[in-house]
Amino acid sequence: MAKEHEYTCRIDWTGNRGDGTRTYRGYDRTWDVVTPGKPTIHCSNDPLLGGDPTLPNPEDLLLASLSSCHMLWYLHLASSAKIVVHRYTDDPIGVGEVHADGSGQFLRATLRPTIVVAEGTDIPQAEAIHHEVNRYCFIARSVNFPVTYVPTFKIAVC
Repeated sequence: MAKEHEYTCRIDWTGNRGDGTRTYRGYDRTWDVVTPGKPTIHCSNDPLLGGDPTLPNPEDLLLASLSSCHMLWYLHLASSAKIVVHRYTDDPIGVGEVHADGSGQFLRATLRPTIVVAEGTDIPQAEAIHHEVNRYCFIARSVNFPVTYVPTFKIAVC
C-alpha cells in the first residue's frame, strides 16, 4: 500500500513597490520560499520575463530539484550495488519553449553528471543505475517531459 507524505512551504510575494499590481510594470516579480525550519530562498521571475537575473527562478528550481532528486537516488542505488562514489556533480540543461500567447513549458531535460568512482568500478553497471533512478525519484516520476542522462565517469586518484 502506498504511503502519503506531505510537503509544505509558504510563497511570500515580496515585489509590491507600494501600488501592488496597479500597473504591469509597477511591481517586482520577486518572492520568498519559506519552508519551516529551513533557510529562506529569495526568488525572481525568469530574466526574459523581467525577473532579477541574480535570483533563482521557478525554472531554475525545477531543474535543480530534478537533478538533486536524481543524484540522491543514484547515490542510494550505487551504495546498494557496492559502487563507491567519491564525488558527484551535475550540469543539467533544461530546454523550454514559449508560445505566442506567453504560455510555456519544458520540452526536455538532460542531466549531465560527472561521477568520480573508486578504482575497479564496473563502469557499465555504474552507468546502468541512471536508468533505474526514474523508478524512484519523486520529481522525475512527476514531470511530463523526457529526462535523459549523459553521465561522465572518472576514476578517483588515491
